[in-house]
Amino acid sequence: MAISMSLVLLLLILAVIFLRNGGLKMSHALVCALLGFFLAGTSMAPTIHEGIAATADVVGSLRP
Repeated sequence: MAISMSLVLLLLILAVIFLRNGGLKMSHALVCALLGFFLAGTSMAPTIHEGIAATADVVGSLRP
């Protein structure tokens, strides 16, 4: 749960930065948000969640 909240916060910060710099229009952000909501209701959602969790585990296990 902590990883998903951190990921959501990171994506939110990136979206705000892109919106402020003009690299992302509000309509594009709305389309991306709607895509995320609709994608969460599909059968691909568990696969995407597992892929993100596995990537987070790999990144978390790296030692500098």
